[in-house]
Formats: sequence, C-alpha cells, structure tokens
Amino acid sequence: MLAFTLRRAIQALGVMIAVGIIAFAMFRFAGDPVNQIVSIDTAAAERAAIRKSLGLDDPVIVQFGRYFADAAQFKFGVSYQFRQPVTNLLMERMPATLELAICATIFAMVFGILMGVYSALHRDGLLAKAFQTISLIGISLPTFLIGILLIYLFSVTLGWLPSFGRGEVVRIGWWTTGLLTLSGLKALILPSITLGLFQMTLIMRLVRAEMLEVLRTDYIRFARARGLTTRAIHFGHALRNTLVPVITVAGLQFGSVIAFAIITETVFQWPGMGLLFVQAVHNVDIPIMAAYLMMVSLIFVAINFVVDILYTVVDPRLRSTVSRPA
Repeated sequence: MLAFTLRRAIQALGVMIAVGIIAFAMFRFAGDPVNQIVSIDTAAAERAAIRKSLGLDDPVIVQFGRYFADAAQFKFGVSYQFRQPVTNLLMERMPATLELAICATIFAMVFGILMGVYSALHRDGLLAKAFQTISLIGISLPTFLIGILLIYLFSVTLGWLPSFGRGEVVRIGWWTTGLLTLSGLKALILPSITLGLFQMTLIMRLVRAEMLEVLRTDYIRFARARGLTTRAIHFGHALRNTLVPVITVAGLQFGSVIAFAIITETVFQWPGMGLLFVQAVHNVDIPIMAAYLMMVSLIFVAINFVVDILYTVVDPRLRSTVSRPA
C-alpha cells in the first residue's frame, strides 16, 4: 500500500512538472513580457533595466528553476494588467469559484441521482421519458446557450433572479460567501444550474444504467426471495451498490466543474478565477494564465490521487493487487 501511494505521488509530481514546463513556455513564447508592462515609447535603457529585474537575461534553465521553485510556494509573479501579485488575485476570486462549483456539484448529485433512480424503476413512465429528454437537452446544448436561455427566461422575462454578479457577500476571514444573504443566494441559482446541468445529466444516465444492471443481479433475486420489501431492495441494496461508481465519477467531475466554470462565469459575470482567466487572455496577462493552468492542474492531480488511494481502501481486491510486486 505504501509503495502504491509513493508511485502515485511520483506520477502526480511528474504531471505537475510537465504542466510547469508548459506554463513556463507560455512566458517564453507568448510574447515579450516587457512589452506588456511598458509603453511603446519607453527608452531602451529602461526596458533593459526591467528585463534584468525580471530575470529575463538569465539562462533558460535558471529561469525555469526559479519559476518552478516559486510555483511550488504558490508565487506566480505580478500581473501585467493589475500590477498585483497573481497569488493574491487568485485567492480573492477562489471563494467565488469554489462556492459555485460546490453548489453546482450538489445540484448535479441530488437531482441526477433522484432522476436516475426514478428512470430506472419506472422505465416506461411518462415522467421517466421526460427525464430522458431533459438529459438529452443537457448534453446537447452548449453551456453558454443554456446560461443565456436561463437569463432570458428568469431574469429578463420573469424578473425573478439577477442576470449577473454575485450579489451581496459576507466576509468570514479571508473567505467570502453569498450563501448567508438573500441576494447572494438568488445570484447563485442560475449559474449553479447552468454549470451543473451537464454533470446532472451525466450522473442521471450513469445511475439509471447502473441501477438497471444491479437490479438484474442474482443477489437482488435472492433478496426478493427472502421476502424483503421493495423499498429495502431498491434503496438498501440496489442504490447502495449503484452509488460506488457514481461517487467516483462525481469526484473526478468536480475538477472539470472548476476548470469549465470559465464559460459560466463569463456569461453571468461571476467574479471568480475563470472570469479572471478570460480577462487575462484578452490582455495577454501571461502570469495569470500560467498560474490558472497550474492551479487547475493541481486540483485535477490532487483529486485523482485521492480517488486512487480511496479505491484501494474501499475495494479489498485492489489492495491485494497493488500489494503484489510488479
């Protein structure tokens, strides 16, 4: 088990080094950073001084070593556009992105599981077919179009919910949240539905397929033969075994929710890291772009690492497999 964990940790470190190389290459080949900092009529001597202060005259290997050492300490330089440390900018906007991602994941899990279970237990029902239609819409329509349609319906036509922004937030230490205010809760509804709709349809289809498969197994037949109630069979046995792969997929999809929150945050002008990244792309703000790439990659790697370890904890068969020498 320890050897397996060390192997996974080394692989995760290798992935982060590869991502660091890509992020560093963005600095080297996406243009001269000095041109983003100074104006066109800046003197050559001043440009040279700025270049030396940024360490751009050092050999490439030295620059990479310095960049990776700083990135390991979550130091990503200074933003060209905002003239502030990139770490501070990301930390200010991280609560908004995480809050949106968590709410979207909860929405996707709750409604996806409920709809999937109902669709499996009532395959020929009218409501089950309606859920299937909704799942097709959620998978087929792009995220930005779903967001625009929701804004038109609930903000423009009905006037029930705000169309942009995060609403009023409350600061708790360095964390800011809109869950404690009415305007914050209302502002969170449409972005959460937009971001979580694709994940909801994915979970619903997975739950339905797994539930139908589990209901055909021998131990479900034995449970019926023992005289267990339908409720106990469906929710005490079938659903419990169905949720194992569902929770795994949901955990891995959480990283995707954070990464692809860019579109949702842009549509709703949600002040998170995704919107900051889009603004950085427009202004060729390389430090922010590279830092965002590193942070999202770290989230993906961390989630995959935790899931791999949990697999061996939950499933004894995997423990016996990883304990055998390769």
